Amino acid sequence: MTKLEGLHRVEPSEFRRSAATLVDAFQNDPVWNAIFKDVAPSQLEAFFESPVRYCHTYGEVCAPSPNLEGIMAWVPGNYAEMTLWRMIRSGAIWSGMRMGQQPSQLLQQVFRTIDLDRKNYMGSRSFYYLNIIGVAQKYQGQGFGSLLLRALLAISQQDQVPIYLETETEDNVQLYQHFGFSVIKKATLPIIDLPMWEMIREVDA
Repeated sequence: MTKLEGLHRVEPSEFRRSAATLVDAFQNDPVWNAIFKDVAPSQLEAFFESPVRYCHTYGEVCAPSPNLEGIMAWVPGNYAEMTLWRMIRSGAIWSGMRMGQQPSQLLQQVFRTIDLDRKNYMGSRSFYYLNIIGVAQKYQGQGFGSLLLRALLAISQQDQVPIYLETETEDNVQLYQHFGFSVIKKATLPIIDLPMWEMIREVDA
């Protein structure tokens, strides 16, 4: 993958702080609120630490600066599936264990369809999977999210590899469409009965 320009690469010593940034960023997210409505704050932080650890091993985790105003984590498409062995190797499994068995099982049930959709749609194609991106509440509206996303768009364009993501709100759908993403499918997540939009941004010719 292309080197990041002008961004801060998150280090292992910053995993906990990165997770805290994401907890703050997603505090009003309908999907996460539905899944984690009865969990302790420490369990929620453990959930967001898992993709940070995973993507640090298999892809990239970055922030606008060492202040960690926002976090973006992604992997090559062939690592989009967080298998048990990969979670063990990356250390993400330990965060998952701190999250607790019940939320972990619910996550697997809720997102099984989404994972299958991604596999079916992308097949053997090369792509970058944007696992998570979020900006802390007090930094929102200051351009940090756009800064992060534009960096990934530049990498995607240079490498001629499309970007795939899922998002949970219509506001985010419109934001991503502004950056050239298209909706593949609007899915309904089982159990919690909430929408999820599956999106892709193809590279420019």
